[in-house]
Amino acid sequence: MTSTFLSSENYLVSAESVTEGHPDKLCDQISDAILDAILSEDPAARVACETAVTTGLVVVMGEITTSATVDYQKIIRDTVHSVGYTHSDYGFDSETCGVLVSLKEQSPDISMGVSEALEVRQKADEDDLDRLGAGDQGIMVGFACNETPELMPMPIVLAHKLSSRLASVRKDGTLSYLRPDGKSQVAIEYHKGVPKRVDSIVIATQHDAEVTRETIEQDVREHVVDVIVPRELQDEGTTYFVNPTGRFVIGGPMGDAGLTGRKILVDTYGGGFAHGGGAFSGKDSTKVDRSGAYAGRYVAKNIVAAGLADRLEIQIAYVIGVAHPVSIAVETYGTGKVSDSEIQRLIATHFDLRPQAIIQTLGLRRPIFQQTAAYGHFGRSDLDLPWERTDKVDDLRADAKL
Repeated sequence: MTSTFLSSENYLVSAESVTEGHPDKLCDQISDAILDAILSEDPAARVACETAVTTGLVVVMGEITTSATVDYQKIIRDTVHSVGYTHSDYGFDSETCGVLVSLKEQSPDISMGVSEALEVRQKADEDDLDRLGAGDQGIMVGFACNETPELMPMPIVLAHKLSSRLASVRKDGTLSYLRPDGKSQVAIEYHKGVPKRVDSIVIATQHDAEVTRETIEQDVREHVVDVIVPRELQDEGTTYFVNPTGRFVIGGPMGDAGLTGRKILVDTYGGGFAHGGGAFSGKDSTKVDRSGAYAGRYVAKNIVAAGLADRLEIQIAYVIGVAHPVSIAVETYGTGKVSDSEIQRLIATHFDLRPQAIIQTLGLRRPIFQQTAAYGHFGRSDLDLPWERTDKVDDLRADAKL
């Protein structure tokens, strides 16, 4: 794990975000709304829920094993309504869209390895935290850096705030002609690893047909960009693109089909930073795609918050049906205040990265996931998310003798 950026004097890093009305994000929210509804009745449920949307249609499919009784139709329509697709003029209507649900139980071959991990099957005096095996193989990545108060990369922080602001001014009536679909993108210029200025800002927002692009650009600059992006980061060289195609009336599922799990960099750290490849939404926490990535963020944030490094990337690899990770690697990009080997020792001492331990430590059997399905899973100062807590800082500093 090496950086192609930090060795450069000046470089650009971009990140994008999308609003909750983007078709892919609509799918993520439906999948996580179903997950939350199930967990509220059955915390031990196994859920792998995928959603697809297109013009006038929502399709929900996957594998769910649960004792909960769930009204899937109501959850789906309520989620679509809450996002803002409430009228046929928008090309999608929560009351009239078709809904198709096709679900079956989790494969018994997968369930066998998850319910009783390899460690348990190989010994009689098992640790209870060994009992739950990883729900899949895969590589999970956690990251944190000290360039923002959220300990997140600046490009993704600004992109999320811009997209969230787009939704806010639509919902509160400030810009009532906006529609639910939208995107943002921010490019930050770095100098020797430190963000210095905003190089470009992109806003694409769905809108009513009669509004001119000039009006949209003026309003978005005033009520969105200038509210979110600090003036000291903007200069005469900053470029602004607002609806650069000139028109964005047809949007949402009418303009583009959507699928769960297609915005994995939006969900995590943005462009320029590593990702293991697994999506989050619609998955219960036996799936390490989700819980392992949350644990990685928890580890990285606590290490950076403790002052052990200015930035840290952790890579955790799992095997299906096995509790213990098969590898853990860290990269501090030369910013560590102690050696990388010492940070690995601290991680092994203070963090248990077995799936059952992660679930217990972070309380991941609760219905807390729908709120993460838009505007990012990490760095959310507006939410109380357990993987964002820095409750290990004092122990880490004491052990490292800082």
